[in-house]
Amino acid sequence: MTATAGPNPDGRLYLDHAATTPMTAGARDAVALALRDWANPSSPHAEGRAARARLEAARAAVAAAYGWRHELLFTSGASESLAIGIGRAMRARRFVSAVEHDAALRAAGSAPVLPVGADGMVDLAALADVGDALVAVQWCNSETGVKQPIAEIARIVHAQGGVLLVDAAQMPASAELADHADLVALSAHKRGGPPGIGALLVRDLALLSPSGGQERGYRPGTENLPGVLGYAAALAEPEPDHADLRACLDDAIRRSGGEVVADAAPRHAAIGSYRMPGVAAAAQLIRFDMGGIAVSAGSACASGSLKPSHVLRAMGWSEEATREVVRVSFGRTTTRAEVERFVAAWRAVSKEARRVAA
Repeated sequence: MTATAGPNPDGRLYLDHAATTPMTAGARDAVALALRDWANPSSPHAEGRAARARLEAARAAVAAAYGWRHELLFTSGASESLAIGIGRAMRARRFVSAVEHDAALRAAGSAPVLPVGADGMVDLAALADVGDALVAVQWCNSETGVKQPIAEIARIVHAQGGVLLVDAAQMPASAELADHADLVALSAHKRGGPPGIGALLVRDLALLSPSGGQERGYRPGTENLPGVLGYAAALAEPEPDHADLRACLDDAIRRSGGEVVADAAPRHAAIGSYRMPGVAAAAQLIRFDMGGIAVSAGSACASGSLKPSHVLRAMGWSEEATREVVRVSFGRTTTRAEVERFVAAWRAVSKEARRVAA
């Protein structure tokens, strides 16, 4: 099975996979089959029991993709998973890092914020006094691609009796979290699955207050069987390592007078943010879009806002500089030729801006 060529097969170049990535062929087929043979998994009749069996098989497959041997609750996506994990954790206190996704910050309300350094990495010293609180950390930042040292964070949090919630929506399926996180928020449409489905991995259901209804009594509502089956199918298709492509792009941006955000930090190979000094991100997006290239100015959930990126501000960037940054993110089908096409467009926009400024 192969992935789609992208959401715009008419010659446009899609480099916004961190916002959403096209469904894989396997995911599309699984969703279509489930829609054709639909039955409510909670119904007691034969059709309902068959649907339940398919849902539970998919639950096991998704858990296995992450090396997870504990509980898995299906949700509508990572935002709801974060809302459940942060909002219903059986802990009196909560902490979130300053560079969390807006969904986590909303769920945390007035919870204390953990600072980060100029590289976007959580200040580990700030974790020393969290006690037995819930600590929420995004494994890979959705704007910068910076990856947090989850194993070390878990060691510090667990030594104090705390609970670690990891937002892993931007990371490919991996067993790397299985020995560290207590709660993990996931999203299907970031991994080639359908929108409207996600999961919350739970080490122990006693960590959460139940709400009644489906999903072991922790999420009410009829289960999204087509979404669940599509999610499981997408995870069965491996994702490529884009380290070489991202390194190529980073180098080209540097040589073109741009700035690579969090250049020295460990970063996800498929996500990069870049500053074009003197050119507003809004203007860049218009120019790229007119040239048939889709990129973004940060997280899709906040890119329509006129506010400067809270992530970059937390890293010490000036408000002016934050407004000159765009995000480029790769997917399964991204090629070197496509990266080179973007670099050529970047250089043209930058050259024009310098000409006008002169």
